[in-house]
Amino acid sequence: MAKYYKLLAVGCWLLAASCQEGGDAGDLWGQWRMTDSNAKYLSFSGSITWLKDMDMIGNKENAGVYGNFQCIGDSLFIHFYSRMKEKADTIMVEQSFGLKPFTNIRVKIDVLDNERLLLSKDGQHWSFEKY
Repeated sequence: MAKYYKLLAVGCWLLAASCQEGGDAGDLWGQWRMTDSNAKYLSFSGSITWLKDMDMIGNKENAGVYGNFQCIGDSLFIHFYSRMKEKADTIMVEQSFGLKPFTNIRVKIDVLDNERLLLSKDGQHWSFEKY
C-alpha cells in the first residue's frame, strides 16, 4: 500500500511540474526573451501565446503574432493566427524564429523552470530566459 502512495505522489509531482492545459499556463506563464537576441520575445498567458520580433515590427508595442498553445507531457503545440492574413506574420514565425509550420507547430520542452525555457525540434534548439 505504501508503494502505491509513493507512486501516486511522484505522479502528482510530475503533473504539477509540467505546464498546464486550459486557463493556466503553468510554468510557461510570462514573457520569455530569446537568449541570443534582445529583440525576440515569446509570451504565454492562459492558453494564448504571443510572439514578437522587435527588429521586424519596428518597435511597435502592439504588433506581434498571436496563437493558442497546449502542453501535453513534454510537447508544446502552438497554432498561430494571422489577423489580417499578412505574409509578415508567417515570415516572423517561420523565418525569424524558425518555428514551422505556422499553424501546426510541435516542439519538445527540454528545460522549463523559473528562469529558462529550452525548446527543440528535429535538431534545432530555441533557448529563452524569463524576462
